[in-house]
Amino acid sequence: MLTQAQNETLTRTGPGTPMGALFRRFWMPVLLSRELAEPDGAPVRVRVLGEDLIAFRDSAGSVGLVEPRCPHRGANLFFGRNEEGGIRCVYHGWKFGVQGQCLEIPTLARDAPTYEHLRARAGIVAYPTREWGECIWAYLGPSEADVPPLPELEFALVDPEHRYVSKKLQECNWAQSAEGAVDTAHFSFLHAPVGEDAVANLSPGYVEQVRWMQADGAPRYTVVEHEAGLILAGARRANEGETYWRIAQYLMPNHSLAPGGMAGQTYHGQTWVPIDDTSCWVFTYSWNPERPLREAERAAYAGGGAVHSEVDAHYAPLRRRANDYLIDRALQKRESFTGITGISEQDAAIQDSQGLIHDRTREMLGPTDLGVSRLRALMLEAARELATGTAPASATNPAAYRVRSGTFVAPNGLAFDDVMTRRFGHPLGRFDLVGGQAAAAE
Repeated sequence: MLTQAQNETLTRTGPGTPMGALFRRFWMPVLLSRELAEPDGAPVRVRVLGEDLIAFRDSAGSVGLVEPRCPHRGANLFFGRNEEGGIRCVYHGWKFGVQGQCLEIPTLARDAPTYEHLRARAGIVAYPTREWGECIWAYLGPSEADVPPLPELEFALVDPEHRYVSKKLQECNWAQSAEGAVDTAHFSFLHAPVGEDAVANLSPGYVEQVRWMQADGAPRYTVVEHEAGLILAGARRANEGETYWRIAQYLMPNHSLAPGGMAGQTYHGQTWVPIDDTSCWVFTYSWNPERPLREAERAAYAGGGAVHSEVDAHYAPLRRRANDYLIDRALQKRESFTGITGISEQDAAIQDSQGLIHDRTREMLGPTDLGVSRLRALMLEAARELATGTAPASATNPAAYRVRSGTFVAPNGLAFDDVMTRRFGHPLGRFDLVGGQAAAAE
């Protein structure tokens, strides 16, 4: 368990907090590209790390992420006109570009002696943005720090036809949702079907894996630290003489690659972006480096398949805290361990049930919580180091994010490095790029 002070450090991400400062040293997705679909479209409110901003796409297609307050009289630029290369305040017409620069002050004559001086001083806070992997990423770090490169997560490296990207609202602190991703022991329970008929109706190739998880609810954990984060692997008994491995990756500061999937299958991942201390956006993505995704797969993800959630027009899950995730008690008795439809919704229900900010001082941890403990230690140490002047090295090492997760059946007793090498071609799960696409590292 953590002390109260450690729990505060882990969960508080607003301006001026140690964890907030750490998050701000990394690029983070803040919107889906389709939320700003066209140039000169309506601006969008963005709240991230406790800071209120607006985003807009200018006439040339560039995206601005700026503070919403007009420096003239404090009017909110969310109500502004997005036109002719900038966002114009509707109160008195002052206009600003995507880099926060003041472009026009129509309430002052252009030939006035003070015009250029006032315009130069009237800029607003703006953060660098990049579009990548169908997301709009932002860097909210200090202006004196060098802007790092984007992390080379595989879902953003493959062609658009090979991926599906969405997001969902999570109504709890970022950390307890992220911890659920590294706690793969819960697959034996939370996501389990009930009864032989429910197991038999699972997709081909997955039935045996579910039976192994149900038969062994106490996986043995191996955790390996690398340049970008952690490998978190749970080993369960499989058929005689074999071990079933489920291998996840957690990448600094807020990315996770899910442990499901044999070689050749589609990969899944998530990124947690704090809105404030009691809510976050979870960006969800599925990709297959070997082939384009089929339309049936895309439809399944849009309907809440894999790590995705079925959401409304504002990306709030249809099954959420306000309606008890539409839990079906009859379904819970005969088919589903939880009675809640959707893996994502099952995760959210339990993570949200811990409270808006989980009290980790009251926990009773065991051997299957090793991954959770190591994740907390990783984040707290990085925040401490940054507070003493050491910036996170992973933020400037984009290639370290070229890693994979997945499942594997290995002979009993095989060393973990060999398990990783047999599954991924590299002891850390690294891959290379071949012809613009991802391929296993040799």
